[in-house]
Amino acid sequence: MTDLKINESQGIGAYRSYNQTVDLKNRGVSSPKKKDEVQISSEAKELAGAQGLAGSERADKIQSLKTEVASGAYFVDSGKIAEKLLPYLK
Repeated sequence: MTDLKINESQGIGAYRSYNQTVDLKNRGVSSPKKKDEVQISSEAKELAGAQGLAGSERADKIQSLKTEVASGAYFVDSGKIAEKLLPYLK
């Protein structure tokens, strides 16, 4: 049979923290609330703008591909696919 040791220091710390919070609330003192703040660099803003322009071009390309696939006019060059896969098969 083994002895069971109980470490109460963690439980007491949590209890004390809880009591301090309750005491502050009872006295009408609120803890200071921190506000989240985000700063976006000018480079990040520029990059986001460039991606927005590229995104509209991409959306046009995707719509064009969807139209081709739906109409049956989309052609897949199997030779190009095999060419791109070949390095992974060696």
